[in-house]
Amino acid sequence: MRIPHPLLGLRDQSEFVYLGDAQLLNRPDGMQLDALEPMTRYAYERDNPRGIHQELWFHEQGDRAWLVVTRNTLTHEILRVELADEVARHD
Repeated sequence: MRIPHPLLGLRDQSEFVYLGDAQLLNRPDGMQLDALEPMTRYAYERDNPRGIHQELWFHEQGDRAWLVVTRNTLTHEILRVELADEVARHD
């Protein structure tokens, strides 16, 4: 699989490390009084969806950028790639 890096162009998947669901960008505030349940869900519950899904990828063998890759998990077709810090600022 080749990932179209938004800054560096098309790169081979072997340059990246897959982290998982991009919802990890939405970390709950662990300092709140009722934080136990949201933090437990955040740390331990993961979806494994079929179809279109947003994932976090780290460009370890390149510019060390975090990317949000939107892809179809059934076909591996990549639909969109964005810098993770830009996605986190908009949510």
